[in-house]
Amino acid sequence: MARLQANGIDIAYDMQGAGPALLFIHGLGSTHSDWEPQMAAFAKQYKVISLDLRGHGHSSKPAGPYSIALFAADVAALLRGLDIDAAHVVGISLGGVIGFQLTLDHPELVKTLTVVNSGPEAIVRNLLQKFGVWLRLYTVRRGDIAKLGKTLGMKLFPAPESHAARDGFIERFAHNDPLAYEHAFRALIGWSVADRIGGITCPVLVVAADKDYTPLSFKQAYVAKIPGAQLEVVADSRHALPMEKPAAFNAVLQKFLVAQT
Repeated sequence: MARLQANGIDIAYDMQGAGPALLFIHGLGSTHSDWEPQMAAFAKQYKVISLDLRGHGHSSKPAGPYSIALFAADVAALLRGLDIDAAHVVGISLGGVIGFQLTLDHPELVKTLTVVNSGPEAIVRNLLQKFGVWLRLYTVRRGDIAKLGKTLGMKLFPAPESHAARDGFIERFAHNDPLAYEHAFRALIGWSVADRIGGITCPVLVVAADKDYTPLSFKQAYVAKIPGAQLEVVADSRHALPMEKPAAFNAVLQKFLVAQT
């Protein structure tokens, strides 16, 4: 991997291919490696870039607190540091959240936005959600980051044929720095740009797994507020859709990108 100093930290990234820039942003506790199936497929037509976010992988893990606006500023600084005027941006989960923030804070850098199993807010609204937040923080503070990764991996990749993706996810997750993970997780809680998404002007694609954590109705509701936004649902898939079903996801993304050229 290459490294670039941007926004006061070292950001590790991978860049392959040539053509229009296509940036992939991973989820919480993951790394650029999540996007290997997409990097290989899209490097034939695009300059594809994946990065390790602040606090993740091989990038710097500075003291917190972190914020979604800070993550977006990191990504913007990376793009500018690579002399990329604008990119097609694809983000999953936390990466989708950052994609929304990047599009709103730095619209000149975003040609199109693809959001995968994510949304424009992460508001804790009931006791069950509050308990989920508490339990995750408690697990991380106990030093059980590997146990958390195994639990998540089994939920994300339950099918026997997904064992390779599951094993890779669990192995990578175990290397998370617990404090950096907590900073990133806390950045999500209470975040929202829901009142701003009506001002997004670039083409937007929202890709939803039919068995994602959040209901399809949540995605349908916010997609309706973004001018011209499209929603695609991939059947029999879960939160880690691009890793679980890369061929199906790549086909949806390819169709969207081709329509923009």
